[in-house]
Amino acid sequence: MTLRLAGVSIRLGARNVLSGVDLDLAAGTFVAIVGPNGAGKTSALRAMVGELPFRGTISLDGAPLSGLTRAERARRIAYLPQGHVAHWPLPARDIVALGRMPHGAADPARLRPADAEAVDEAMRVTETETLAGRPVTELSGGERARVALARVFAVRAPVILADEPTAALDPRHQLDVSRALRSAADAGALVVAVTHDLGLAARFADLVAVLAEGRLAAIGSPEDALAPGILSRVFGIEAFRAENEGRPVLVPWS
Repeated sequence: MTLRLAGVSIRLGARNVLSGVDLDLAAGTFVAIVGPNGAGKTSALRAMVGELPFRGTISLDGAPLSGLTRAERARRIAYLPQGHVAHWPLPARDIVALGRMPHGAADPARLRPADAEAVDEAMRVTETETLAGRPVTELSGGERARVALARVFAVRAPVILADEPTAALDPRHQLDVSRALRSAADAGALVVAVTHDLGLAARFADLVAVLAEGRLAAIGSPEDALAPGILSRVFGIEAFRAENEGRPVLVPWS
């Protein structure tokens, strides 16, 4: 599965939030999209999932995204938005089971064996099994975040788009969620995650795309895309750098 953006631009009101962005992303890759606030990161994801109108072309395996039905798109692209807001006191397992709706599972209480297996595996990977029967409205922000990620994994889509998946999590679960996304990419999915955590991007991503003022400022390996000159120019920072277990360590410092 390949996801390609060609000349993608987005205008919201009087402002261009994305301008002529080109990306060519392949299956089995963990892509981190980073950039300052207002750089267009979330807008880029929302365009990929079909939530925002755009100019240019977004295609999956060479077929325009606009040509897919809503159901086809939902089976191929699993999307984790920001917020993890829950309005109804449904059990957490029922929330995760919503990830099987694109595959025809209409009732969380009557899942087919394949759907139940996908839900159980998603909850195991995200360590949410103990939350299964609890109303999602009674969970902490971090617990809701992991349940929401489990719903995304339950889709078993070849493309996973995640907007700030570790934002509400404690350090341990930030690592666990990042490892789970890394494992999904290693298993063959294309994982695209927006993040403000440059350290997690450097450690877990194969490819880092840096957005600044709606344009692609850099793209490449973490070492190249998060090089000192780029961090200075785009973020106005310097970072401490090291290496551990063969992966780069990057900590914003001054």
